[in-house]
Amino acid sequence: MYVGMSAAVARAAQLDSIADNLANTETPGFKATRPAFRAFLPPGPTDKVLAGAVSTGVDLRPGPTSTTDSQLDVIPDGDSYLGVKLSTGQLAYTRNGHLELGPDGQLLASGLPVLGRSGDPVSVPPDGDPRIESNGDVVVGRNTVVDTLALYQAQGPMDRIAPTLLQPSVGSSMSAVSGGTLRVGELELGNVSALDSTVQMINAQRQFDMAMQAIQTYRKLDDRATQVGLVK
Repeated sequence: MYVGMSAAVARAAQLDSIADNLANTETPGFKATRPAFRAFLPPGPTDKVLAGAVSTGVDLRPGPTSTTDSQLDVIPDGDSYLGVKLSTGQLAYTRNGHLELGPDGQLLASGLPVLGRSGDPVSVPPDGDPRIESNGDVVVGRNTVVDTLALYQAQGPMDRIAPTLLQPSVGSSMSAVSGGTLRVGELELGNVSALDSTVQMINAQRQFDMAMQAIQTYRKLDDRATQVGLVK
């Protein structure tokens, strides 16, 4: 029964991950999660082997692109990221290049201020009509450069703290990219296929159902063994 239970718990974690991926297939900058499974022996003398979802890694591969022709939609070239500032003051990183102008004139990505090369959020003068150049320059008016978007590169794996926000894992670091470029007028969508995720969900659901059926079978066998042992 415990073997079936551990399998059901692991498959439930897999289903949660797949459902999250499936819901964000078209979210700009979304990075899919992939659970890792491991078989292990419980402590003490035992003949049982349990299974569990021991960790969830982030798939950093690029997703498909969509052309928008918007001067505020960008894709960082290569494996670089835009930097944003969290409400806590910490930094996070994103491939969500759908930039918007906030009410206070700040450029926002995923609702958070985007960092310039100075390390401060990029601000646009009042009534400015900004556009982004391929070298990251934020231009208003004819040719007035107000700031340049900062690009960062990861050395090591990343952890996902929100659908489109990442931070370096323990032991990883981020470094500024010198001379990085952007693809303007395009967006990178989620790096997961809706068809593949649907197939994975069906398979994981079947595996979950099999584990639950095993639990019910073991329970019935246990009940029958108890009835046989009753003294009337």
